[in-house]
Amino acid sequence: MAREPRSGTRVVLGVGGGIAAYKTCEVLRGLTESGHDVKVVPTAAALNFVGAATFEALSGNPVSTGVFSNVPEVEHVRTGQQADLVVVAPATADLLAKAANGLADDLLTNTLLTARCPVAFFPAMHTEMWEHPATQANVATLRQRGAIVPDPDSGRLTGVDTGKGRLADPAEIIDLAQLLLANPDALPRDLTGMHVVVSAGGTREPLDPVRYLGNRSSGKQGYALARVAAARGARVTLVAAHTVSLPTPAGVDLVSVSTAAQLRDAVIEVGTAADVVVMAAAVADFRPSELAQYKIKKTDGEPAPVVLERNADVLAELVRHRRPEQIIVGFAAETGDGTGDVLHHARAKLRRKGSDLLVVNAVGEGQAFEVEDNAGWLLAANGDEIQIPFGSKSQLAAAVWDAVASLHQP
Repeated sequence: MAREPRSGTRVVLGVGGGIAAYKTCEVLRGLTESGHDVKVVPTAAALNFVGAATFEALSGNPVSTGVFSNVPEVEHVRTGQQADLVVVAPATADLLAKAANGLADDLLTNTLLTARCPVAFFPAMHTEMWEHPATQANVATLRQRGAIVPDPDSGRLTGVDTGKGRLADPAEIIDLAQLLLANPDALPRDLTGMHVVVSAGGTREPLDPVRYLGNRSSGKQGYALARVAAARGARVTLVAAHTVSLPTPAGVDLVSVSTAAQLRDAVIEVGTAADVVVMAAAVADFRPSELAQYKIKKTDGEPAPVVLERNADVLAELVRHRRPEQIIVGFAAETGDGTGDVLHHARAKLRRKGSDLLVVNAVGEGQAFEVEDNAGWLLAANGDEIQIPFGSKSQLAAAVWDAVASLHQP
């Protein structure tokens, strides 16, 4: 007996006929476990890769491909009309061409014509197919009409081939889908043509070959900023210190670093010519003045004190050497104390640093670091202050990019 439909939002998960269709099962599970009622609408070719029984078992909903199934319910019209979001993954070259040209020869393509909710296509195909002028023209047409079409990932493709055209990581697809359900206007193509640099993660300052001074940053907020910026059309360079094994967002160039000095050098190198630099990394303020060549042993009595010296202030350096049209965004993890609350310290930091925007997070147990959600304030140099409500880190990222887009002057 079929399960009762879920009470959450209605998501149509379209599946194109590509080898990456097997990854859609993970997307489906993630969306259903988040409480959404997901209806899988595959093409006939997709069922050559994943059977209908698999999709039905994971979604709890029947699966069909043709317009003549469930005729009394007019399913080829109702499916799109009732959806809160349509996600197509993988979106093959053939499926993108049909969608761009308004063809409707099966249930999925009919659904795409009747849907009035956000529609997100996640491409997957061989590099030559993605780069073909016909595919690029079809993608441009869909984007112009308001569809969300992020660039595919780069990596291993079918067989021994490697290149651009790999389906985005399922976790990334789930995250962007959740973002669109929370805010249907979160992914406009308003960063197209811009090069943005985002720093993420927490630096580690070695004390000896075993130990280091570090912090609790997981890198999740910086990765969310990179992921959302790429989906909004930017060319993104992500300078990442130590993170919790996060997959690189599709279409993002990754530069891996470890220490604050390495992060400073990388950000200055790639950020000098960038349109926007967002310093979301937790950069250590201090480092040991000496690095022990051997592991420091425990001895009786008091341990020798660790002498610290200051690291470079990367945000301040960026501001000093900025170009007039460049936008600099800082992050501040703050706590209140006897001299003032979080916002008091954040306002003082914004004046001291001189950045255009400062994202402020109140930190503490279960706040900001090592969690999936976030909240805070967005302070602007002109005095504007926006409170960002509690939500996913991608929702906070979207709010930051909204503010950046409003400041950007082409």
